[in-house]
Amino acid sequence: MTQTSVKLETYRTGFDALLQETEATDPQWLTDLRREAWSRFNKLGFPTARRGNEKWKYTSVRPLAAANFDSPLVINPPENINTADLRRVAPWNDAWTNLVFLDGHFAGYLSNPQNGAGQIMVTNLADAIASGNPDVQRQLAKHANTDDDGFTALNTAFLRDGAFINVPAGHIAATPVHLIFATTGQFEHAASYPRTLLLAGANSRVTVLESYVSLAQAPYFTNAVTEIVLEDGAQVEHYRLLLESADAFHVGTSRVHQSKDSTISSASFAKGAAMARQDVQIILDAPGASCSLNGLYMTTGEQHIDNLINIDHAKPYTKSRLFYKGILDGKSKAVFGGTVLVRKDAQKTDAQQTDKNLLLSRQAEVDSKPSLLIYADDVQCAHGATAGHLDKDTLFYMQSRGLDRESASRILIHAFASQIIDTVELEPLRDYLDDLFLAAIPTASLEFGSR
Repeated sequence: MTQTSVKLETYRTGFDALLQETEATDPQWLTDLRREAWSRFNKLGFPTARRGNEKWKYTSVRPLAAANFDSPLVINPPENINTADLRRVAPWNDAWTNLVFLDGHFAGYLSNPQNGAGQIMVTNLADAIASGNPDVQRQLAKHANTDDDGFTALNTAFLRDGAFINVPAGHIAATPVHLIFATTGQFEHAASYPRTLLLAGANSRVTVLESYVSLAQAPYFTNAVTEIVLEDGAQVEHYRLLLESADAFHVGTSRVHQSKDSTISSASFAKGAAMARQDVQIILDAPGASCSLNGLYMTTGEQHIDNLINIDHAKPYTKSRLFYKGILDGKSKAVFGGTVLVRKDAQKTDAQQTDKNLLLSRQAEVDSKPSLLIYADDVQCAHGATAGHLDKDTLFYMQSRGLDRESASRILIHAFASQIIDTVELEPLRDYLDDLFLAAIPTASLEFGSR
């Protein structure tokens, strides 16, 4: 039972307003998609019931469900925001292809989309839909299932704009694509529904960044859905940055479908939001498909972050690597649920998953539940999870060499985080993340090295 008892009038009013504004101009298939998704959300509601609901056992969404966030129907985003504002909250590089969305709406004056003949297409989703692009209708909402996920259903019901990236077969993208979804704070209790559709053609290659950021400290709700489709031999380098306001709620859903010999390398970095949830599902649907998923999250105060990662080895000769790390301070809490499914005929599967957590406070808590579901008999699979504190003996050794306790602690914490940061191949992003997490390391306390 996942149905919420919280009234949904605010969302229903917003949905009716959206239909009234768009039904006459949008294609019928999109209107039908929205209506079907709303019907599912109206039935499912928010997953506030945690008993018997394993996916949400350790995370309560009752505060989010009770807040009644509203989705403003804004056509023109505020033009008083410039790139200098974005540079303060997100990595920015003028050489990248940048698509910026403010409060869920495309900000063309801050973006430099691409759409060359025979080249990569990087544009906003609303324009791609209006142009009648057949790939959008064929793939949109085909991989992010609304049947049993209220958040995906809600995002699809309010689907209006987002990012569309289409890499043709054999094309090697020359520059990274950076998608920035920023909340401006101009609306109180605002909800936004970022949507991303990435299609990587056969033997293509592309690097994509998703950044979710805030330009104001205010309570709001970001409900994001990303769909990534890799054809045979495609290579995708993917990064996801969660840098929301400390008062924000963020639910991110990512669905990846891989074909023969395709590869996705993805890294997730999270340091914001009062409550954050990342739900990732990857289907390795042909021999030779492989994925590598790395993650680093840092929490403090009473923040809560939940990572649910599912990798489905649907075919033989597939490979997956999952390595997440968490740094927890204050009374914060982290949840890690990693499931690797090896189907009956998926022989020669090679899968490893690891979750490691560093607790800097006695009040910090982590619930880690890695699992393997193996229905084939010729596989190599392993998993593990650890949680601990700074080692007292190592701290003592470093202090005996002339370092004070705080400096020694910061070095050890930074080294713990660097193992994930160093996997980032994009050098400007790697430098940005290193500075970001180094600056966020809390000052030493008496709790370091003792529990």
